[in-house]
Formats: sequence, structure tokens, C-alpha cells
Amino acid sequence: MSKILFILNDPPYGTERSYNGLRLAGATAKREGADVRVFLMGDAAACAKRGQKTPDGYYNLERMLKGVTTRHGLVGVCGTCMDARGLTQAELAEDCRRSTLEELADWTLWADQVLVF
Repeated sequence: MSKILFILNDPPYGTERSYNGLRLAGATAKREGADVRVFLMGDAAACAKRGQKTPDGYYNLERMLKGVTTRHGLVGVCGTCMDARGLTQAELAEDCRRSTLEELADWTLWADQVLVF
């Protein structure tokens, strides 16, 4: 079993770092034997905002996160970062949850690989 942690820092739109991180997380989660976790911090906390509406043909990070969680991946969102941006648990996308720096530390020690975007 390969345990991979993806840490995303950039906003959901405006740069493509979070998009590319979630593309790789989703592709990895599809692989047999891969255990994927995604931690959103800083401006990336907004990637987990429920109800994103993007133009036709444009990527949607809420749907991309769903692609990870439907394959049993975990998504944690930094609680301090949520508070700074006025996000509540009720506003988070399905299967995304408020998390902590302590949990990120646990996940980092758990992981075989840590990829930061």
C-alpha cells in the first residue's frame, strides 16, 4: 500500500497549482494500492467550498475533490485557514472536513510520500 499526502496551498482559481495537485491526487486515488489524503491550507481552503459554479468546459475543484473522496481518499481543511476566510463546516463540500495542524502532522508521519502544491 502506497500512502500519499497532497498538501495544497494556492487558491482554487487564478493559478493552476491546486488544480494540478488535485488532478494528480485524483489519478493516484484511482490506482490499486494507493491510499490518498489531501490537506487544504491557506488559500486552498476555498477549494473545498460547497456549490462552486464554473463556466461550461472549465474545471471545478469541488467535483475534483469528490473524485478523491469517492475512492476512499480523505480531505482535511485547515480550521485556522477556514476561520481566516470565514468558511464554516456547513459550507464545505461533501466529505471534506475541518481539520487541524496536529492532524496534518499525523498525516505527514503516516505518509510514504508528501507532495506539496
